[in-house]
Amino acid sequence: MVGAMAMFVGPVQAPFTKQPIPDNVPPAAAEAAPRVDVHAPGRTADQLAQWAQPIAEATRIPSAAVRAYANAEVIAAESWPECNLSWNTLAGLGQVETRHGTYTGNWMKPAEIQADGVVRPPIVGVPLDGSPGFAEIRDTDGGALDGDTEFDRAVGPMQFIPETWRRHGIDASGDGVADPHHIDDAAASSARLLCSGGRDLATPEGWTSAIRSYNQSDQYVRDVRDAAANYALNQSA
Repeated sequence: MVGAMAMFVGPVQAPFTKQPIPDNVPPAAAEAAPRVDVHAPGRTADQLAQWAQPIAEATRIPSAAVRAYANAEVIAAESWPECNLSWNTLAGLGQVETRHGTYTGNWMKPAEIQADGVVRPPIVGVPLDGSPGFAEIRDTDGGALDGDTEFDRAVGPMQFIPETWRRHGIDASGDGVADPHHIDDAAASSARLLCSGGRDLATPEGWTSAIRSYNQSDQYVRDVRDAAANYALNQSA
């Protein structure tokens, strides 16, 4: 039977073996992004396309997401140099939150980062109505971002709730609009959130505090760390 199956599926290949990841906090930094001009017109993340492509192939992160995370690293290095944010920490968050803008909550109906950088269909989380395991957050934006006028919901590839987006959302795509569904804007806004309060992500305390600003769960912190550590080794999470 094995021989018969091989006729249809092709030669058997050795399984891919990943390097073991350390449990350091913070996780090691990945290869630094080239210091591109983030003040240039248009999508400055596109300047990173050639650099990002082999990393995307090795890590199985969509190339547009790698470019966005790296662009956000450059923005952070210039705007909040004391933060010491590496792009693979943002990628760790993106992996855990939405599998880099692809997981909608239904594996049968995935989303995708489109050519313009916008994730479609939009990723909108469950209502934060106080159900078991969820906070209760009454609507703060009249449903403008999440379509819900009763409770807030997390939106976009980096899963911002509307109130947090109001405080930290920035335009990094050059179109003049801060859009939580745009991967460039979402990644840069996540960088702003992580670096807020003068955090230094090169320290265990600073990195852990930053990740906890997203989610207070110890398991969440470990999951983000593990994903970021894998990306530092240029392998998939």
